[in-house]
Amino acid sequence: MTLKKIFFFFLILSINQIQSQISGCTDPLSKNYNPLATINDGSCLYSNIKIKPESTQKLSDSLTETSGLIALDNLLWTHNDDTDTTIYGLDTNGKIQKKIKLEKVSNTDWEEISQDSSYLYIGDFGNNYQGNRTDLHILRIEKNSFLANQPVIDTISFSYSDQKDFTVQKPNSTNFDCEAFIVSKDSIYLFSKQWKSNKTDIYTLPKQAGNHIAQLKQTIDTKGLVTAATYLESKKLITLCGYTKLGKPFLYLLYDFKNHDFLSGNKRRINLQFSFHQIEGITTTDGLHYYLTNESLIQKPILNVPQQIHYFDLSSFLDSYLHK
Repeated sequence: MTLKKIFFFFLILSINQIQSQISGCTDPLSKNYNPLATINDGSCLYSNIKIKPESTQKLSDSLTETSGLIALDNLLWTHNDDTDTTIYGLDTNGKIQKKIKLEKVSNTDWEEISQDSSYLYIGDFGNNYQGNRTDLHILRIEKNSFLANQPVIDTISFSYSDQKDFTVQKPNSTNFDCEAFIVSKDSIYLFSKQWKSNKTDIYTLPKQAGNHIAQLKQTIDTKGLVTAATYLESKKLITLCGYTKLGKPFLYLLYDFKNHDFLSGNKRRINLQFSFHQIEGITTTDGLHYYLTNESLIQKPILNVPQQIHYFDLSSFLDSYLHK
């Protein structure tokens, strides 16, 4: 066979392989599943659904402002979003088992905690009061030093690439608030809390200490205020949580996406079956079983919601994807 014939043979073979690929919804749990589709094009649609927790436990009065949650070293770690600079290690019933105080740092508005293999990250980037903070930053804590109760800390400072106006805003009216982020192998991804639009902008910035510009990447129409995130990078699964302005909490799943194009895969919202719960933290280790926390919300005589930890099982939604 001549080289020309060999070339045309492989060209035709490649064309046939490309033509045999069918784009569409590949999730059998969706309303528009296409069993012939071989490429997930992010078009899956889902029925509205509401779920309730498997269990709920009240948290200590030391955690009325709990905000952020991770699983590490057989404990669940959380913090407050007030002036408290202590990180609390909880068991799965929400009982405090360990406390580690971060020295020589302040807590202006710690809203989220995340991690990678080497570091913990705490986001001091709450900006809902006036929308004009110029000291947004993330504390980076060397993980082994933290577990040894001798935290070594440096700082990742940032500003938003598209925020040009720093005049004082009315409380809870800015689109440059943030309460959620994830950490990948090479970058940090922020999920903003947009009080005006009820959407979330995704920003990316380096995870090295220093001063950085958070670059706008994508926007998700979550139809609610995003307050926390958890990420399984190897599984291409992000789970956001938040609540609407009417106090209705929800989860928002992003999964089966390509690289770090988080909107290229499935996008599914799941409502939670309790109202007026200000969900502020979420974590999972396997993508199926989740712990969520809510801060205290007391406005007597109408509201009396204590700080709590909830356990949810999402196996019916994600087991087939995670084990395919």
